[in-house]
Amino acid sequence: MQVNLISDTVTKPTEGMLKAMMNANVGDDVFKGDPTVNLLQEKVADMFGMEDALFFPSGTMANQTAIKLHTQPGDKLFCDKWAHVYNYEGGGAAFNAGVSCKLIDGDRGMFTADQLQYAAEGRSDIHVPYSRLVCIENTTNKGGGACWDFEELKNIKKVSDQFNLSYHLDGARLFNALVEKNETPKQYGELFDTISICLSKGLGAPIGSVLVGSKEHMEKALRIRKLFGGAMRQVGYLAAAGIYALDHHVIRLQEDHQKAKEIGETLAQLSYVKKVEPIETNIVIFYVNENINANDFIKDMEDKGILLIPMGEGKIRIVTHLDYTDKMHKILLQALQNYQMLKF
Repeated sequence: MQVNLISDTVTKPTEGMLKAMMNANVGDDVFKGDPTVNLLQEKVADMFGMEDALFFPSGTMANQTAIKLHTQPGDKLFCDKWAHVYNYEGGGAAFNAGVSCKLIDGDRGMFTADQLQYAAEGRSDIHVPYSRLVCIENTTNKGGGACWDFEELKNIKKVSDQFNLSYHLDGARLFNALVEKNETPKQYGELFDTISICLSKGLGAPIGSVLVGSKEHMEKALRIRKLFGGAMRQVGYLAAAGIYALDHHVIRLQEDHQKAKEIGETLAQLSYVKKVEPIETNIVIFYVNENINANDFIKDMEDKGILLIPMGEGKIRIVTHLDYTDKMHKILLQALQNYQMLKF
């Protein structure tokens, strides 16, 4: 049995999701004629208390669209040094929107309002880019699934307003944060100008993200999506998977969080593990001791049928998900414990 913990994107559609996809009522979405896509967009917009929404083939395209609609070439955005929009979107902010990123040295992918205030202040003349946008990622991927404090997000909003900055949320795993922190989508809808939601991570859909915001923003986003090559035809089959995920796979994220915490507890007891980052949701990041090569450790686990992924800087990542069963959980915990006995 293979235990794939590389990401929560490795899941397959459930039987119920597949049935919903096969029975979807579809049309041509380029002409806004796919009823299932329209239903998904209305559902997500209503969920967040925002005016409109737009379905995208990927979270990266949704984020890049948001950046482009809030900025002009030569502008600057603010984000954490570990932010997905900077580290894992292929340099898209520079290539697609022509903007530079002012990186903030936060903690586990999260910075403070005071740090943004400091970064946004200073000279404002022809020598420096216009400051236009603040990008937040919740939960933080490179930060190990950490959840932002909502009060701090409100403080950051105040600073953003002070400097006339737009406010975008990369909510790829936002529902993990909502479940863990007992928060609501509408709280976030009231705070941010735009929010991207990924359906193919913890929610288990095979593809797709949704961008939400004002009608004006979504009209612009529709044109940018076309520019980026993201206009789709009978995509209601995939939108149906997203609707099913939102209806059936949100509350169960608690199971992924619990398994991740149990993995962390096991790792913390092992002598070959140097450090385990705090675990809040479904991502576990840990470091092995200096006498162990992280890539060798990952290869040893792969030989046992367990797939993990390096994150750079000596980090190893484990991500729990919909297809990670109780049986797989036992296999992983036993393999981690046996590694200590076999190697040391």
